[in-house]
Amino acid sequence: MILKNKNAIIYGAGGAVGRTMAHAFARENTKVFLAGHTLAKLKTVAEEIADLGGSAEAAEVDALDQESVEKHAAEVVKKAGSLDVSFNLISLGDEQGTLLVDMTLDEFLIAPTTALRTQFLTMTAAARHMTKQKSGVMLALTANVARMPSSYSGGFGVACATIEAMCRQVAVEVGADGVRVICLRSAGSPDAPGVHEALSIHAKNSDMTFDEFHAYAARGSMLKRMPWMAEIANVAAFMASDGASAMTASVANLTCGALVD
Repeated sequence: MILKNKNAIIYGAGGAVGRTMAHAFARENTKVFLAGHTLAKLKTVAEEIADLGGSAEAAEVDALDQESVEKHAAEVVKKAGSLDVSFNLISLGDEQGTLLVDMTLDEFLIAPTTALRTQFLTMTAAARHMTKQKSGVMLALTANVARMPSSYSGGFGVACATIEAMCRQVAVEVGADGVRVICLRSAGSPDAPGVHEALSIHAKNSDMTFDEFHAYAARGSMLKRMPWMAEIANVAAFMASDGASAMTASVANLTCGALVD
């Protein structure tokens, strides 16, 4: 078990992606602290993990509120003894399907502003504890639109690029204290509800059915498919482990070859 006896906070753990990541970390013997807006959903995930023999606790945390984030992180460290992994999977609330020229400024700013605020708050909160203990890993998730602009993506692509830049900046500041920052860049997992919705919107704008657009997107990758959530989760667990100890300020390419570095 590559993360045995580690403690991880997973923000947005009540959603489909967060739930998948939480299960993956729990399977590696990590104690997962599930944080998010909807306590009922978090408790369901915690019960699922407990039923499988894992350890999980749920807490209502507003990742856009500094006091809420700082208080929860401090409670985790007090209870568990350390904060070893922080993984922010908070929804950006982005609206796709509209060209930038047809959006209002407020509509455009939703995703980039949310990304900056929540990543800043969770990363700096984690950094305060990780730098003291001289170890820890922060993880973030973006999409290939951070590097491959796509029409009708609204502010989402800008938000993804913003998150990647934030990871690099934090990494250079905490590296001397043994703390690593890794970003995972996906091509979008078709089994994630949010991705399915976004693909449906892009399919409509391209005068295609969902299946046609999904096949079209998959053909653009070297593996001729898109990554599943479980695949992203497996890499996330590895990146948080000592097996990836030489990596920081890095973006792990999980696009199935849709994007070539």
